Amino acid sequence: MSKSWQRERKKDPFYRSAKKVGYRARSAYKLKQIHERFRVFKKGQVVVDLGAAPGGWTQVAVEEVGEGGLVVGVDLDTIQPVLGATFVRGDVTKENTVRKVVERVEERSGRTGRTVDVIISDMSPNISGNYSLDQAQSYWLCHNALKFAEQTLMHGGIFVAKIFEGEDFVTFRDEMKERFSTVRSYSPPASRKESSEVYLVGKGYYAPGTEPGPRDEEE
Repeated sequence: MSKSWQRERKKDPFYRSAKKVGYRARSAYKLKQIHERFRVFKKGQVVVDLGAAPGGWTQVAVEEVGEGGLVVGVDLDTIQPVLGATFVRGDVTKENTVRKVVERVEERSGRTGRTVDVIISDMSPNISGNYSLDQAQSYWLCHNALKFAEQTLMHGGIFVAKIFEGEDFVTFRDEMKERFSTVRSYSPPASRKESSEVYLVGKGYYAPGTEPGPRDEEE
């Protein structure tokens, strides 16, 4: 990291606020703003956080679902414990990791079958500097997050995923529209102005062979 980048980061109000209140990353405010806009969480829900490291989004999810809820974070990297959450280390694009997550949710929640109320994904590729490649890899991660949702999300559930803007954005949005009653795009104020990231929020999940729920006209 350059010294100039470090200086700019320290001036960032979201970075300073995250440090002050104990969030592990400024990205926690992105999820808080998404929740404020779309009412993603409710008390007592089961939430899976994909690409959870370092744990900022997990912290917010734990706050929102409360003691009666369950938050399971998933990442390739080791994550320091978050009170009220549990973590699975692994690659969510691999079936063995998906199986471990399902087992953890069933073990901790007592649910079976479609067990998850909300899936949030802040997964991002390792930035190469080649934007076309980075955007394609972002889409690939989102596609796999949606596959995970298709295996685990309850009817009526909510899915939030970060994707980089580009030619695959519309493709992924259309994939979500095939599975959710309402799909909205959103760039939270906490996203940096120079960032190409955008978040897609799907509400009202319906599995193949089931009828979609009512559209959320308030969004």
